Amino acid sequence: MVRLGALSVLGLACLLIGGGPALAECADVAAPGVYWRRCLQDGQDLHGVDLTGATLRDASFERSNLAEAILVEVDGRRAKFISSSLRGARLDGANLVRADFTNADLTGASLVGVDLTMARMYSADLTRANLTGARLASTDLLKAVLAGATWIDGKTVCAEDSVGQCRPAPPDNRVSATEPSG
Repeated sequence: MVRLGALSVLGLACLLIGGGPALAECADVAAPGVYWRRCLQDGQDLHGVDLTGATLRDASFERSNLAEAILVEVDGRRAKFISSSLRGARLDGANLVRADFTNADLTGASLVGVDLTMARMYSADLTRANLTGARLASTDLLKAVLAGATWIDGKTVCAEDSVGQCRPAPPDNRVSATEPSG
């Protein structure tokens, strides 16, 4: 019985002094798999960083620059990207349930297979974004710009005047240079 108690105390001591798995801190450098849960990264310049597989749950990136960042398969549930730039960012396979992208710039971003269930995309710019396979159940797209975006079916391209919803672009009726004109 004494031996078991001593082992338990030793195990607890190891966990308290760092013998257990180390978790990243909010001040840690941006890197794949970083653990930034509940961290405030507001106003940061994270242009082009690789955060593949990172935990960003409940974190805040308001007014941050994440242009061309790699956010593939991140856990970003309830994260805030309000007024942030994510131009050309890759968010493929990310879990962004209830994330807030109000006024965010996602121009040309890749959102293939992303889960945006109940996310807030109010006034977000999704011009030319790729939403193939994205889950958008109860997503707020009010005033979101979807001009030229590839819609969730992977085939439909949204018309240039698509705001708040994807209106299919009209078929291209131009005559090519190799076809006879009449």
